[in-house]
Parts: sequence; C-alpha cells; structure tokens
Amino acid sequence: MRFGEGQLVSTHRCCEAAPNGSDCAIIKAGTSDGVPQRPGFARRCLDIAGWMAPGVILALVPKCPACLAAYIALGTGIGLSVSTAAYLRMLLVILCVASLSYLAVGRVRHFVARVKR
Repeated sequence: MRFGEGQLVSTHRCCEAAPNGSDCAIIKAGTSDGVPQRPGFARRCLDIAGWMAPGVILALVPKCPACLAAYIALGTGIGLSVSTAAYLRMLLVILCVASLSYLAVGRVRHFVARVKR
C-alpha cells in the first residue's frame, strides 16, 4: 500500500489464498463452461519438435568417436581429439536419453491423470 491510497499492484487469482486455508490454490485452465482447452496448433508443433529433436540427434550420432571427430572437423573446421569426441558422444547420448525420458514421464503422468478423471 502506498500512503493509504490502496493497493499498488492488483492481485491475481493465482496469488490469492485457497479457501481451505492452504498456501496454494489449484486453478485449472479451461473455458467458461469448465471444459479444458485443447492446445493450439503452435503448441502441438512444439510438442512434436520436442520429441523429434532428441530422437533425430540420437539416431544420427555416429557410434565411432573418430567419425564424430571427423564430422565436427568437416562441419566447423575445429579439430577434436578422439578422446574428446568420445566424451562428447557420450554426453550427447546421455542428454538425448534424459530428454526423451523426461518427455515420456510427462506423457505417462498426463495419461494417468486423464484415466483417473
């Protein structure tokens, strides 16, 4: 409050206390009739790209560290040692698998929540 004139910033519904006294209120996104909204075209495209990017990278990473070093040298002009390429390859594989696992867990949670409703 500023000099007793009222609130400086308006509060939103997400900032209000829940009626049961807990600190958080769960507000579901939906339309005026209570039916959840479907994601838009752009959101669906981003979801698909989120699945495709790590999958394509994982499929295209060469198994041989020397081949990865050669690909990087040809594409960027920067040379890598074979041991550095081996670590880079392992890092790419771990990041792609972790990303795909994260996306899969999110889809399973969404599916389980939908089944419970």
